[in-house]
Amino acid sequence: MPQPFGSWPSPFHAADIAASAPRIDGARFVGDEIWWGESVPSEGGRVTVRSSTGAEVLPAPWSARSRVHEYGGGSWTADADGILYFVEARGQQVHRLVPGGAPQPLTAPGPAHGGLRLQHGRLLAVREDLTADPHQRAIVEIPTDGSAADDPSAVRVHAQGPGFFAHPALSPDGTRIAWVQWQGDRMPWESAQVGIARVGGEAAVMPTRAALQPEWADDGELLYADIPDDRWTLHRVETTGVTPSTGIAITPADADTGYGLWVLGNRWYQPVADGRIVAVRTNGRDEVVVIDQDGRLRVLEVPGDGHVSIDDVQGSRVLLTGTGSTVSPGLWSVDIDSGAAAAIVGGHPVDAAWMPPAQPIIVDGAHGPVHAFAYAPAHPEAVAPDDELPPYIVFVHGGPTAHVTGAASAGIAYYTSRGIGVLDVNYGGSTGYGRAYRERLDRNWGVVDVDDVLAAARGLAEAGLADPARIAIRGSSAGGWTVLAALVRGRVFGAGISRYGVTDLRALAADTHDFEKEYLNGLVGPLPEAEALYVERSPLTNADRIEVPVLLLQGADDPVVPPSQSEAIRDALAARGIDHEFVVYPDESHGFRSAETIIDALERELGFLGRVFGFRPER
Repeated sequence: MPQPFGSWPSPFHAADIAASAPRIDGARFVGDEIWWGESVPSEGGRVTVRSSTGAEVLPAPWSARSRVHEYGGGSWTADADGILYFVEARGQQVHRLVPGGAPQPLTAPGPAHGGLRLQHGRLLAVREDLTADPHQRAIVEIPTDGSAADDPSAVRVHAQGPGFFAHPALSPDGTRIAWVQWQGDRMPWESAQVGIARVGGEAAVMPTRAALQPEWADDGELLYADIPDDRWTLHRVETTGVTPSTGIAITPADADTGYGLWVLGNRWYQPVADGRIVAVRTNGRDEVVVIDQDGRLRVLEVPGDGHVSIDDVQGSRVLLTGTGSTVSPGLWSVDIDSGAAAAIVGGHPVDAAWMPPAQPIIVDGAHGPVHAFAYAPAHPEAVAPDDELPPYIVFVHGGPTAHVTGAASAGIAYYTSRGIGVLDVNYGGSTGYGRAYRERLDRNWGVVDVDDVLAAARGLAEAGLADPARIAIRGSSAGGWTVLAALVRGRVFGAGISRYGVTDLRALAADTHDFEKEYLNGLVGPLPEAEALYVERSPLTNADRIEVPVLLLQGADDPVVPPSQSEAIRDALAARGIDHEFVVYPDESHGFRSAETIIDALERELGFLGRVFGFRPER
């Protein structure tokens, strides 16, 4: 018997999704084992380290999580003997854990650390001191004997300043170090340089545009990614000492090796000991390629094709983490010679009856083509009445310079299995489609992104794929801004869901954290010159034009988008009697991590949509 869209019975329950949605945070070959970082939603999002033997390497209550630049990354590493080095979440000190022992601090209380790398027996990190005036960050080398825990001067500083740093890399002979650096008035995808220093000696900066991930090959050649034209491309440069020179592009293509440097642990390529390079290339979705020494290239068939990180290499094997269009998120060990891929955690094929691959689509927008991935309602048995069109949710990613890849997702199947379609939009400003596509958003945040999601929603309705009266929009952080700004622009959307969304640009400029303090200069314009635009585009200014129901979800401890942003739009909606719901989650920051919060947020969203669009969802 036909059942209305939105009310189909589903095996995807919020509690199951929370339990099955750990975040993989890096992976390493450790002797004969493979280790990886993994969040534990049932323990408040604690990040543990696990082994392929089945053992938990980092026991509770310890948690490996960095807060450098707020988004962290690179919170742990290990050596071949099974010694773990990690950043403890609470105090941000680096600790050492010997097998069978207890964690011991390697750094003194105070500064935060992240981007850990253990190379040639030496431990490198990015250090951030927010107590200094001005704030200071540095590339440092931490003694592994614990001497710096009581004597901070034992930490060797290789580069330091009020700007930002990432991706330290030590040369094979241990005499030189490279890193990425940028100043606070630009974001790293706008302008970032490769720094090189002789250990204990002189330093120089290479003439790069927006560099990523310097790595030393075994022959002393320096590799890095840069974007001199429209795409991030691998480069190589022969260096003598620290003399800057111009790199030579390696097999450029209409695809990116790299994207926005939001976190410190991403690895878009790895040099292999025999001179080959394994690299990710992104054009909407990812592919992994092997580049021979003579420049010949072949595609490596791997399960993952979304947000793939090449975390480590051992001989001819590489460790890949990421998502896939036909597999669950996971970690794979891949032999680049034979092509054999073994799933270490997750990474298993999904049931296409419940999760068919997303369809990449392109719609015409006011500023050019708009890329998106469509997930139609899917159920092996349930059908809807012939005269009914499905409700849809338009998903809007954050960043705004992030991107989505059409990955299989239990979180999306939570909706599609109930008869609610999802359209995941890479609006202008997203990475993954070239610099020109990303720079559409420059000075046009609140314009291009909104135009693009409106065009995508209209395209669904005009194609007869969605009920035009039942299209909702959902986004987080910068995506929450686009949600609210789109609701201001008219009644294309029948409801909006904003998770910790930006509502007031002037307040954001005053209150947000260091890493994004000047981000708005490029997205909107500098203050005070562009103040009129800040006011004009802010959803809070135009809240009197929002006429549809809104669900607001917010973390109480969010330093990136403070709760005051959601509270302000709540008050404006309440003053006008607009249907809205407002939920604050204690102990949550920028992004929900605990199982309790994930469950509640999903169930609230589903119930909200059912109430607004007139269907009774099964939970």
